[in-house]
Amino acid sequence: MDGESDEAEEDTWGGIGGNVENAQAQKSREDGAHSKTKVPPTAQELRSIRDATDLYRSSSFKLQIDALLPNVRPKQSRSTQLVHFLHSLHTFILSLNPIPAKHPLEASRELKKKGICVPYPLPTPSEDTNWKVTFEPPTDIILAGSWANEMSVKSKDNEPFRVDLALIMPASLFQEKDYLNARFLHKRAYYLAVINSALSAKDSGYNVECLYGTIRGDPRLTSLVVRPKPDGSQNDFTKLNAEVRIIPTLPSDSPIPINRLSPSRANIRTSSSSEDSSADLATPLYNTTILTATTPKSHLLRMNALKKLVPAFSDALALLRVWANQRGYGQGTRLCVRGFDGTGMMWGVLLDLLISGEEPVNTAVSRTANARKPLGKGLSSYQLFRAALDFLARHDFSRPTFVKSENGHRFPPEEYGVHDAVLVDATSTVNVFAGIPLGSLELLKYDATLTLEALNDAALSVDPFDEVFMRDHRDLQTRFDIVLRVDLTSAKLRNPSIRDTLEHGSQYNALLASMSSNLRKALGNRARAVVMLHPTGQSWPVSQMHPPNHPVVYVGLILDTEHAFRLVDHGPSAEEAETAVAKNFREFWGDKAELRRFKDGSISESVVWEVKTADERAHIPFFICRHILQLHHGIPAAELQHWQAPFDAVVRLPESITSLYRSAKLDLGFKAALGAFDQLVKSIKALDEEIPLAVLNVSPVSEHLRYTNVFAPTPLPTSLATALPRCAQYMPVMDIIIEFEKSGRWPDDLRAIQKIKLAFFERLATALMHQTPGLKANVVVGETKPVSEIQDAAQLEIVTPQGWAFSARIWHEREATLLDNTIDDKPHIPKHVKKNLPSSVDPKERHDAIVAKEIYTRRFIHAPRHHRAIAALCHRYTAYAGTVRLVKRWFASHWLLGSHVTPEVVELLCARAFLGGGMISGSKSPAHVPGTKERGFARVIELLKDWEWENGLFVPLYGDEETAAENKETAVVEIVSAGPKTGVWKVSTEFDRDGHMWTKDGPDAVVARRIRALAKATWGMAQKIEHDGYDVLTLFSHPTEHYDFIVHLDPSILPRYCQNVKADPSVWLHKGKYANLQQADVTSGKDIRAGFDPALLLFKDLSSIYRDTFKIFYDPLGGDRFGAVWDPSLKQPRPFRVLGGFSSIPQRKEEASKEKDKGLVTLNVDAVLAEIKRLGLGLITSIKQQV
Repeated sequence: MDGESDEAEEDTWGGIGGNVENAQAQKSREDGAHSKTKVPPTAQELRSIRDATDLYRSSSFKLQIDALLPNVRPKQSRSTQLVHFLHSLHTFILSLNPIPAKHPLEASRELKKKGICVPYPLPTPSEDTNWKVTFEPPTDIILAGSWANEMSVKSKDNEPFRVDLALIMPASLFQEKDYLNARFLHKRAYYLAVINSALSAKDSGYNVECLYGTIRGDPRLTSLVVRPKPDGSQNDFTKLNAEVRIIPTLPSDSPIPINRLSPSRANIRTSSSSEDSSADLATPLYNTTILTATTPKSHLLRMNALKKLVPAFSDALALLRVWANQRGYGQGTRLCVRGFDGTGMMWGVLLDLLISGEEPVNTAVSRTANARKPLGKGLSSYQLFRAALDFLARHDFSRPTFVKSENGHRFPPEEYGVHDAVLVDATSTVNVFAGIPLGSLELLKYDATLTLEALNDAALSVDPFDEVFMRDHRDLQTRFDIVLRVDLTSAKLRNPSIRDTLEHGSQYNALLASMSSNLRKALGNRARAVVMLHPTGQSWPVSQMHPPNHPVVYVGLILDTEHAFRLVDHGPSAEEAETAVAKNFREFWGDKAELRRFKDGSISESVVWEVKTADERAHIPFFICRHILQLHHGIPAAELQHWQAPFDAVVRLPESITSLYRSAKLDLGFKAALGAFDQLVKSIKALDEEIPLAVLNVSPVSEHLRYTNVFAPTPLPTSLATALPRCAQYMPVMDIIIEFEKSGRWPDDLRAIQKIKLAFFERLATALMHQTPGLKANVVVGETKPVSEIQDAAQLEIVTPQGWAFSARIWHEREATLLDNTIDDKPHIPKHVKKNLPSSVDPKERHDAIVAKEIYTRRFIHAPRHHRAIAALCHRYTAYAGTVRLVKRWFASHWLLGSHVTPEVVELLCARAFLGGGMISGSKSPAHVPGTKERGFARVIELLKDWEWENGLFVPLYGDEETAAENKETAVVEIVSAGPKTGVWKVSTEFDRDGHMWTKDGPDAVVARRIRALAKATWGMAQKIEHDGYDVLTLFSHPTEHYDFIVHLDPSILPRYCQNVKADPSVWLHKGKYANLQQADVTSGKDIRAGFDPALLLFKDLSSIYRDTFKIFYDPLGGDRFGAVWDPSLKQPRPFRVLGGFSSIPQRKEEASKEKDKGLVTLNVDAVLAEIKRLGLGLITSIKQQV
């Protein structure tokens, strides 16, 4: 909430309690100031400080609120011109001449000649109309609404303040029957048009623009919007950014009987026949519209009384409205939650309920013997605000609620049963929830719950003020699990009703109300909230009768993941087949409803949603919406857009490749990979007689075995390898760790331990191949770069007959002790003494031990623990695994995954989006947890764009383990900035307080800043979801213009090219002239090596060889290009020296301006690029330099 602060003179601070109460203390301070003695705070000041802490959560929270409130209110210094304009307008309107009674159509034709339409609502008057419209000056003009009580609050997106001017129309204009068929509303519309005509006349003396405006898009609530034109006159209040809304209202002595407007009354006659049953249906929304015209003055007086009664009322209302505006419950240029456009009155009534208490209801339908009691009058604004949130979060909106009224209920409470939700104001006149869909109220309840979670669960060291009041929560992609874009161009109700159209004010509003109700009914407990969103109602020219309708609306779904993805919806049993319930069930679901027998023997009406994959199961809520909108509202599937399928496509292989896997009828996916792992474990443990020590445990440490690999695991048996093209013949390797039983026969020498591991591997390989025909096992020694003899480097590569590849390592616990002894041979001596003693350990050996211990700790301690925690999260939260896969795909597509950002730290960042900064106990599915991977992905991108990585990040990954509980407090406290390590990200957990276990080698500061820039660009692109033309693939399209040179690879020989985010199918689908040449890309299954990726190997070589020359980037998931940037320091000439670390060339003569510059050298770009091309001969097709 941005705003300009008022300029004010600085006053001497007299303590929190004020200058009056502390006059004596202030005097003593002034006397003490001369003697330079510090006077302690007085008892009154200490009490005030304590009160600020008790009443405002913390003293800093109070200061933030005090700083916020002046900036969300209008500047009174700029309202002088507005006051002058209102006085002038008051005189002008009262001086208007009366107009004799005329037929409504005749009156509208006269105004039409002046270019002004009379905004008659439906049903519009006809030639047979037997009543007339007329005009007389109002009996009174009242400045109504929040502006009159100085409680206005800024809207979002610099929308103008609304100044409501209520014109009390004379009672003589009305007749007793004007409550029928919108007669009052027609007379009101004509009254408004006459005022418009007078103000727009050239001789009116006003330089203003007149428009029609309404709230909720309801033509019956049309008002006249008056906006000044900048001319520098006394009536020019443009600097205030406000508009005046003229609202004609009913007088208190109106002949229209109020009792005829009770909610259960039917005041719209759709047929002259008394036998027509539809004529007897209640019209609660229509009746509420007329009742609203009686409340401006009474509501103004009520709010003013509350303001005087409760000192904090005005501030509490401002906080509540700021909170609501930040979440789309008000006007703005972005999408608004349906039903909350122009509902400022509702927030005041809500606080009135808390302050005044609830009127008891004792009926046969509802009984509230324990009605809500009134709150204390001395509560702070923050406490009132929290009380309002608590009410919204706990309230059952199906229960009618009435604010305590002096005269009791105006209408019997049971008559409000025709409303979806009920909250009646203190005048017992208006239900302020009328017209607000239940789905919108459920979203309000959800948002209140989220806010309370943020306020309750945040430690005092974490300030939730920004999250509650400052952050914009209107972003669809982070707010909703599923977002649907619905084009209403061809929408048509299945069973249109004239009564529904008149009840909602227009056919468009009736359509939206029906859509909201049907979608909510269809989804049931699958969704916590089903919300319609559309742009807020904008003003329209007075030459147009009714407000324009938005052709596109959005539907937001917040899912309950425990029920959202079930396959069957059960209806009435077979015994009820002929009942009205069964008929309604079949009518509602159409051809999807069918009678089925289930495994338990029961037979019932049911709706079954058939899916083929796990990804499709996540689409079931969308399938339901699509079916209902098409069946009941005539909206074809082509005009209903959602973004789950495009996101699925980026983590799925191309269809032409997956069809080959399907034709081979292989077991695919994560469950198949876990099954292969379990089978391998059984095979290894069955070899106890073949190996010296029994296998104690086999632990998985691969992302393929914890559901977080970008692509679902696929085997590559020999039979399939010959059918796949070369660019799809990659065999992924899954890492596992083997732990043998403890034994004293292990040597105490680190080098000997590595030799023993080789012997174990050789024995295991022989035994496994003998045990399982077709299984291949090879002992692999060495890394891409040289390692010491004491470092764990051996592994056993196993390829099962089904085509699954595993890489096994041996964990020997004694290694850690031996490495510690090598690093520190005198652990019992204090450090300050040890500094002066000679070490018996060779420095090189000690360095090797430090490196080996770091790898040991990461590989054998943290990796298995991390794997278990991540696997548990995947089972706990259904959307977590998909979120990780999308985020990894995003990092990979932007050439960062693996080389600069490890997969483990990506999993931690995603865990932060689900767990927050601390575990929420007692809730399996807290309100803030994303229900789909798309929402989780957006949350992580938002985190990356806003994260100040200089301060670190804590992820409570192990919150459910006892050991973690002991370390958690220490882990949270120890938040330090990144040290001199290469990686600047600090992502700490309970077991990694330093936060660099997975970020030690990257990303560095350059890459970290690039990640933030990429995340901001991705976020900006994702905002286009609210506009036409949003394409998911653009989020994963990597910009290359910032690289100094691009290395292009031959995609046809890259075994992972089919995983490229923009893979070209023609690479593997090309058809040659001769049939025998089509097999050139297909290799024998025997030639395929597990984990072999030549592009990745070349990338690692270039990264190692030229680490001091350039920084290189690459997409490990099928990338066919490298991007690199030169070290900027090498571009500057420098003196030549041996072993300079880069390929150099003498500076050119024309660049050497002085004699002393002739001995300098610069980077030899051409030679480096030639070396790269030579290293990648056969793989690199070209190298392109970019300026």
